[in-house]
Amino acid sequence: MPAAKSTKAKPAKAKPAANPAKAKSTKARPAKKSAEPKPSKSKAAKAKPVGSPLARPLTPTAAGAHCWLVKSEPDVYSIDHLARDGKTAWEGVRNYQARNHMRDDMKVGDPVLFYHSNADPPAIVGLARVAGAPYPDPTQFDSKSDYHDPRATRDEPRWQLVDLAFVEKFPAPITLDQLRTDPALTGMYVAKKAHRPSVQPVEPWHLLHVAELGHSSKARAMVNP
Repeated sequence: MPAAKSTKAKPAKAKPAANPAKAKSTKARPAKKSAEPKPSKSKAAKAKPVGSPLARPLTPTAAGAHCWLVKSEPDVYSIDHLARDGKTAWEGVRNYQARNHMRDDMKVGDPVLFYHSNADPPAIVGLARVAGAPYPDPTQFDSKSDYHDPRATRDEPRWQLVDLAFVEKFPAPITLDQLRTDPALTGMYVAKKAHRPSVQPVEPWHLLHVAELGHSSKARAMVNP
């Protein structure tokens, strides 16, 4: 559900009592890198980020999945709500970059870090997975919805979403301060002050390092099955 939710907007099963402006820009959910030259064996160790479980040459294709991060305000839709529901439609995203990631790039089974935004403190709190192919967000057609878009029609929908399924809640949340100060996570989008889309791509080695910090028991199997 989100829009950088503007955060995860409301789940299909439960109507969030949240202001749309605050909501999905944070559940906020955003390319392909040009191939880098393969390092020589003598330099392979240098290609590995500090503390990362995987060397940088690992690509989403090699890992078997693309990796993502979605943002949601916990009072709108939290990791506990997703654990309760099992699966939810990530509706309410009204950012074109985030929409394009869901519509064009997300694949069933992709691992997704779940980030609590506008929280104290903001943190990555768990893991989800993409549970279905993209389809039109029904809230864009609902005049009573906070996410209604009068410009959208059923013949020409403007907004797409995917379903997300619960995988696990991390025993140890990874705060935004940790993400910004850990040298192994340099370049991670969510740690950049100006990068706010509610759906963002994540490098596989970043996801695995975050999962280790959070004591995840399931991330590695999803990224490198």
